Amino acid sequence: MISNNKFLNMLSKLGVFVLAIGLMAGCAQTESEKTADLVYVNWAEGIAYTNLAKVILEDRMGYEVEITSADVGPAYTAVAQGDADAFMETWLPVLHADYYEQYQDQITDLGVVYDGTKSGLVVPTYVEIDSISQMNSVSEEFNGEITGIDAGAGIMSTTQDVIEEYNLDYELVQSSGPAMTSALQRAYEDEEWIVVTGWRPHWKFGRFDLKFLKQDPDKELWGTGQIHIMGRQNLEEEKPELAAFLSNMELTDAELSGLMVAIEESDEDNETVAKQWLQDNEDVIEDWIPEGAEQSEM
Repeated sequence: MISNNKFLNMLSKLGVFVLAIGLMAGCAQTESEKTADLVYVNWAEGIAYTNLAKVILEDRMGYEVEITSADVGPAYTAVAQGDADAFMETWLPVLHADYYEQYQDQITDLGVVYDGTKSGLVVPTYVEIDSISQMNSVSEEFNGEITGIDAGAGIMSTTQDVIEEYNLDYELVQSSGPAMTSALQRAYEDEEWIVVTGWRPHWKFGRFDLKFLKQDPDKELWGTGQIHIMGRQNLEEEKPELAAFLSNMELTDAELSGLMVAIEESDEDNETVAKQWLQDNEDVIEDWIPEGAEQSEM
């Protein structure tokens, strides 16, 4: 028979052992939590604030961060399947409505990073029409083309719906975000007519004099909305600090426009510009970093 003292001593040692195992497991979990795999679309606003998020997570919170550019469809798939932690750019309630409906049970809405989005057909202000319903009367001026972006983008499918709704005699030309803005710049410099798939926020509105073509009251397929960040389904349980940070991210139109223009006009890489912008805008991120999160000096 074991004496009471020996029994208590054994329990004490066992308790220390269990505590040590728990601490080691906790440390391992903490280390695994200090990683972030973020997916974004190669659009100006997503590039801007995703690089800003990377800088803050790495320099202020001690994370190892990987950011990956992808088309919209693969981006949703990656997060829904748990291959990425978060998709940084869900446009709701219109552009990504179909994607959100498809994947909403496999992803977590972490909140709004930008409020006040607007999408539509955009032309330079020197173009002498103001509404989509006038486009067929001047199709030759536009060469019968609408310059679009990547095929998987929500704005492309909505634009195709607009073409059908307004019976437009136009071809929607697939390209990419950068290719669209390059075509816009070339046309703008020569004062040629061009119509592109456009959205706000975007640096092009700070660079060129542009306008959205108005929709008919009974044919409004585009409206205002927000950009949300979507996390994988179990992100809040497995990486609560990262989830909290992404939920706290929020930029005003002036803040995001300033960051986008800084990136567009600089010859430095995006991450370097984001660091420079952050040094001049420390107040913007004051509420982003969760309480108690590790912070390091720049």
